[in-house]
Amino acid sequence: MEIHFKIIGVLLIALALVHIVFPKYFNWDKELKSLSLINRQMMTVHTLFIALTVLLMGLLCLTSSAELIETNLGKKISLGLGVFWTVRLFIQFFGYSTDLWKGKKFETFMHIIFSLLWTYLSIIFLTTYFN
Repeated sequence: MEIHFKIIGVLLIALALVHIVFPKYFNWDKELKSLSLINRQMMTVHTLFIALTVLLMGLLCLTSSAELIETNLGKKISLGLGVFWTVRLFIQFFGYSTDLWKGKKFETFMHIIFSLLWTYLSIIFLTTYFN
C-alpha cells in the first residue's frame, strides 16, 4: 500500500503545479473581466489555495506514507482524504455539465483521466482506513 501513497504523492504534486497554468490556459484575463473585482480575486485566491492544499496532500503522502497507513491518526487522515476525493469524484459527474466535454476529444479524454484519478485516490485512501 505504501507504494500507492508514493504514487499519489507525485500525482498530487503534479496536479498542484498544473494549477499554475490555469489563468493563462483558461484565458482568465478576458473571461473574468466582466466579473466584479471580488469575484475575480476569489477565483485566483481560491485556485491558489486549492493548489496549495493539493500540494500539501501530495507532500504528506510522499513523506508520511507509513504513518498514514499504520497509525490511528494516519488512518483517520486517510478517511478524511478518502471522503474528500470521493466527493470530488461525484462532482466530476454531477457538478459539471456534460456540455463541457461531450463530443470533444481532448475534453472527453481529460474527463476520463480525472474520473479515474479521483476513483484511484478514493479507493486507496478509503481502503487504508477500512483495513
